[in-house]
Amino acid sequence: MWQVSPHDKTPPLWVKEAFAKGYLRWVDKRLLIVMPALSPSTVANLKLGMVGTLGGGFCGYAMYVMADSGDFLDMTDHCVVSAHKFFKKYQLIN
Repeated sequence: MWQVSPHDKTPPLWVKEAFAKGYLRWVDKRLLIVMPALSPSTVANLKLGMVGTLGGGFCGYAMYVMADSGDFLDMTDHCVVSAHKFFKKYQLIN
């Protein structure tokens, strides 16, 4: 889980790696996410219809997801959750 912020000085390692590989990038004030690249499991991608020929590419269905600053990128469920929904439905565990 990562709270999207262009000003985060210490993002998790997986976020840094995703930016380095181009899976995450800023478009104006929004974050563009190549969601299938962040969840490379072929089984998971097949369920979402994102794997191309012989698992070698992305088909494009739900390929790009946009997130705003303050949203949460949930890697467990492979989705973006608004801050309002996050604080309403999620529980922080230390």
